[in-house]
Amino acid sequence: MPMAKDPEFVKLLGDQPKIEKIAEGFKFTEGPVCSRRGYLLFSDIPANRIMKWERGSVSVYRENSNSANGLTFDHQGRLLACEANRVTRTEKDGKITVLAESSGRPNDLVYGIDGSVYFTDPRGPAVLQITRKGGARVVAKDCQRPNGVALAPNQQALFVADSGARNIRVYPVAPDGALGEGRVFASLSGAPDGLKTDEAGRVWAAAPDGIWIFDKAGRHLGTAAFPESPSNCNWAEGFRNLYVTARTSVYRLRAAASGARTY
Repeated sequence: MPMAKDPEFVKLLGDQPKIEKIAEGFKFTEGPVCSRRGYLLFSDIPANRIMKWERGSVSVYRENSNSANGLTFDHQGRLLACEANRVTRTEKDGKITVLAESSGRPNDLVYGIDGSVYFTDPRGPAVLQITRKGGARVVAKDCQRPNGVALAPNQQALFVADSGARNIRVYPVAPDGALGEGRVFASLSGAPDGLKTDEAGRVWAAAPDGIWIFDKAGRHLGTAAFPESPSNCNWAEGFRNLYVTARTSVYRLRAAASGARTY
């Protein structure tokens, strides 16, 4: 007899999660981020492109993306990207500004309200912060393979998916952006990848079998199974619903939650 679904999970996604494929035919999708103007950007890593989805149409946003992976925006609406050996910002005129050089391979990033940027480098392995004054510093080195990264809605804690240890760690954020001692927030059966938080403090994590949802205490509420293994997720228009990149496709998951706003 199947286990009863957690009532909070049902409240968020219903008895049967509503999953819609909105784009397909890519090599390996990653880094979804929705502009406040309503369009979606995502990386197609092997194709070396950043793609744009808007009103059902797909176009190339940037060719020769330097193997762009995780994407986000800053408070001015400028695109921030983890690339093969650096973190960049695309200016309003299209020029590329290098925010940090890396000898590793930056994977994912999140923009802080103070103007700093946190990003992960699985090859470090390390979590780094680009301060608002410029320059990157290591703020955590206790993950086996740091991957997805997200800030709590009050920006006083940072969540990091540790793909190597198959868990999500959480760190207190100091006033200067430094991180305190980390602890395991939740464990998964598979390696977590990208993750996001919502305004209630829940964590939504991409994993091989779907999108895992945890409450603010780290209790697993349930998993929304996907046709393809998710790599990352992000909030859709108005920070409602969820865009999910999964191998060759991009999906939209209907969700009764308000996403944490970081840009």
